[in-house]
Amino acid sequence: MSDDRHILLVSHTGRRDSIDAAVEVCDLLHAAGLVPVMPFDEYADIRRAEASVGQVDILGVDVQADRLEIVIVLGGDGTILRAAELVRGTRAPIVGVNLGHVGFLAESERDGLRSTVERALSGDYHVEERVTLQVDVVVGHEVVYSSWALNEATIEKASRERMLEVVTEVDGRPLSSFGCDGVVVSTPTGSTAYSFSGGGPIVWPDVDALLMVPLSAHALFARPIVVGPDCTLAIEVLRRTSGVGVLWCDGRRTHDLPPGARVEVRRSPDPVRVARLKDAPFTDRLVAKFQLPVAGWRGPQTDDEDSL
Repeated sequence: MSDDRHILLVSHTGRRDSIDAAVEVCDLLHAAGLVPVMPFDEYADIRRAEASVGQVDILGVDVQADRLEIVIVLGGDGTILRAAELVRGTRAPIVGVNLGHVGFLAESERDGLRSTVERALSGDYHVEERVTLQVDVVVGHEVVYSSWALNEATIEKASRERMLEVVTEVDGRPLSSFGCDGVVVSTPTGSTAYSFSGGGPIVWPDVDALLMVPLSAHALFARPIVVGPDCTLAIEVLRRTSGVGVLWCDGRRTHDLPPGARVEVRRSPDPVRVARLKDAPFTDRLVAKFQLPVAGWRGPQTDDEDSL
């Protein structure tokens, strides 16, 4: 077995099909002379399911994250976000095999599992760096919480029956105040996630930008906005707000927001690296994932067609 190459496997162990896929990946890695690396909790879940993955190195015990070559993820976008959390700050790219529903972050489907592993082993992929967010919560003059996000940071009301009163800000200047259910600050990668469901625009992932999308805002001016990558966006929870708000980063990390709290969001210096197996345009991915109607499209006309 090779001691030089380390491939992390992250899977959704709450589903039997994902466990079966994990067993298959481990078999392929063993056949290539490698010992798979897994997070301990996932390895324990698979053992409890009475599945056998053979010899495995445990992430953070046998192998540190900075020694990983690539991460193979089995599941939906939530599992990919978990993998990004595990390897953030390293050079290891992530390649996802979709076992969920839409799976926008995934690069292949279940029937392409073997091919995905083979291409990961041979290095037959190219790497994209995706913008991430640095998120700080300020109370008074003190940063009381810091986190990050690949998809989005969401400021939401904590109580269903109460409205959240906020004022939004761009680069230190106030933009608008309103009552709302929340505000989403998104990356281009996250523009097809929560931001999209809130009415935000879809932004191609190679665009350097940040998005801010109000959710159910009671205001004349509460439109989604797109700003440059060097801008700082802020959302202040006004002191007249009843109760507290809550911050969610990628739906995984959370912090309560008392009245007067301020959430500052800017581009993080640490991108997430995504391994791409296909050169298909992002437009084609949108059509496939959202099953958009394109029947009747003929494409750009040729000179011969123009003369008809």
